[in-house]
Amino acid sequence: MESTSLPFVKIMVIGGGFSGLAMGCQLKTKLNCDDFVIYDRAAKGGGTWWANQYPGCGVDIPAVFYSLSVADHFDVARHFVCHVDWEEAHWQEASSTWLVKLKDLSTGKIFQQQCSLLVSAVGGLTVPNKFQLDGIERFEGDIIHTAKWKNDLSMKNKNVVVIGNGSSASQLIPNIAQDAKSITQFIRTPQHYMPSQDMPIPQIWMTLFQYAPIILQILRAIVFLYLETSGPQFNLTKDGAKRRQSAHERSVHYVQSTAPEKYWELLIPKFDLGCKRRVFDNDKYIAILNRENVHLTDDPVVSLQRESVLTKSGQIHPADIIVLATGFALAQYDSKLIGRNGLSRAQHREKYGTFEAFKTVAMAGFPNFFYILGPHSGRGHTSTLLAVENFIDLIIQVAKPVIHNQASYVEVKESSERQYHQQIHAAIGKTVFSDQCSSWYIDKKTGKNWFSYPWSSFTMWYSTHLGDNTDWFYQVSVSLTVNLIYVLDLS
Repeated sequence: MESTSLPFVKIMVIGGGFSGLAMGCQLKTKLNCDDFVIYDRAAKGGGTWWANQYPGCGVDIPAVFYSLSVADHFDVARHFVCHVDWEEAHWQEASSTWLVKLKDLSTGKIFQQQCSLLVSAVGGLTVPNKFQLDGIERFEGDIIHTAKWKNDLSMKNKNVVVIGNGSSASQLIPNIAQDAKSITQFIRTPQHYMPSQDMPIPQIWMTLFQYAPIILQILRAIVFLYLETSGPQFNLTKDGAKRRQSAHERSVHYVQSTAPEKYWELLIPKFDLGCKRRVFDNDKYIAILNRENVHLTDDPVVSLQRESVLTKSGQIHPADIIVLATGFALAQYDSKLIGRNGLSRAQHREKYGTFEAFKTVAMAGFPNFFYILGPHSGRGHTSTLLAVENFIDLIIQVAKPVIHNQASYVEVKESSERQYHQQIHAAIGKTVFSDQCSSWYIDKKTGKNWFSYPWSSFTMWYSTHLGDNTDWFYQVSVSLTVNLIYVLDLS
């Protein structure tokens, strides 16, 4: 299909969720930059939190700490262009720009656009894992993933099959159990279910937050410090083991004191706490297993019939609706990205043995390209939005000379990226995040953890705000490659 070209834009952001929104806000407030566009493949902005609209959808981090610390009045919405997906991007050495190929998903039209700075704000929890099963074409009911929910889908008096038992399933089931005729949940591995309780914020507190924001800031700081105290339990130390054992015992006690005894073996894991993400049971999923219309089994589904599912043991379970709570594909790394000298993102991955980025934001050989929530940015115990804002602050600092036309491009040094790669995997090796159990943290091709950030949030802040600028080199307008720290004004 013949492609058309759009006018040059200084900064192109791919993804309109929390990360893209925060990037737009910071470009405006910190750099007074208005020359940017934010593309998103969805019908509206919001990313993961627009895609996931199933009943009970929520977050297990207190809301006061799962919100951006920037205001909402920076006119970022007019920079959004929805129903657009990026297909590939090629670095143009002669012009020091990225040539990006995009697709209008509503018309199928292909177009291209050049930009100076390319930022991937593509999240990992929007593209569902593919579901393949014998007889899928025979099934006459609805098959729906939690991230593709249909708001007009009624569960009233329906036989519902739920496949999966992570956070999505544990939020969904309690919120449909009242309406469904029956719910049969198929699980593969246990989880560490932790007792938790939603605490609604009274209107008087919301009013105080609005008119006295310092109170909200203090509360955010308290929640931050409280959550940070749970970080050391994931370290492979005596203290960490003691903390994990205590948390494991709390999880076991919660299950055994709440769920029917026939399900204990299915619900209580034997692997170390933390190597899979814990499930905080705000929706009282464990208690809902006592209902007569809710059934739990690890007997795998092997095929679909017209109005039922068939399991490995030969059991037939009636099904009007099949809900897939089966997780997400790592589609944020699928788009073709070609950097300097024809180096592809796939080749970069092969070179390091897994997905890799310096301080999670940049790759050597890919000038003027940045990730927000790239490899090794995942947090297991605190707010992801804290990480988003820290990494954006780093990108803003590093890219400022390019955005202000003081340099044509910036690129991380390969030696710095290699050293960071060694440091982060050495640190991961001292935690339960290494390869102690099968989880989506682990790159299935290499067995390495590509997801987790192994250090504290204090370390994250320090490294993104007070790090060593000699890790980067800049091409300035006189075609002389020098270290920023000696030539360009950072103020």
